Amino acid sequence: MYEEINISVERASDAKVLIISVAAKLAGMHPQTLRQYDRLGLVQAGRAGGGGRRYSERDVALLREVQKLSQEEGVNLAGIKRIIGLEQLVGELQERVSQLEAQLDDAYRRIAQLEAMGSYPRRDLVRQERPSTALVVWRPRRSGDK
Repeated sequence: MYEEINISVERASDAKVLIISVAAKLAGMHPQTLRQYDRLGLVQAGRAGGGGRRYSERDVALLREVQKLSQEEGVNLAGIKRIIGLEQLVGELQERVSQLEAQLDDAYRRIAQLEAMGSYPRRDLVRQERPSTALVVWRPRRSGDK
C-alpha cells in the first residue's frame, strides 16, 4: 500500500517543506499521530504562514525512528523523547569535541612554529636544557620580621 522510501538522517535535509499529509505518508503514519508527536515534543514541526505544520526530510526519518522504537523495541513515548534528547546531546558534544580538537591542533602547530624559530622571540623566556632539582623553602614572615 505504501511505497518504501529510505531517508538517511545524516544526509536528510532540514528544510521544512513537507505538508503534514505528505510527511505522514512518507513516515507510514496517520497525520493525527504526527500532530500528537508534535504536541509531545518528539518531532518539532515548522509552521507555514497559515499555521499549517511543515516537516523536513530529517523529521520524516526521525518519525520512522520513533515508530521503530515504539513498535519494534517496545519503548514508550517518554522513553523515546529521552532517547532523542540524548542523541541530540551526543551530536552536539561530538561537534564540540571536533572544534576543540581543531583548536588544539592549531595550538600545537603554533608551538611547533615557535620552536622552529630556534631562539625564542621574547627575551623574558629562558630555555632550560635540564629540569631544575632545586628545593625552595618558603616560610611566612613573623610579625617582628621586616
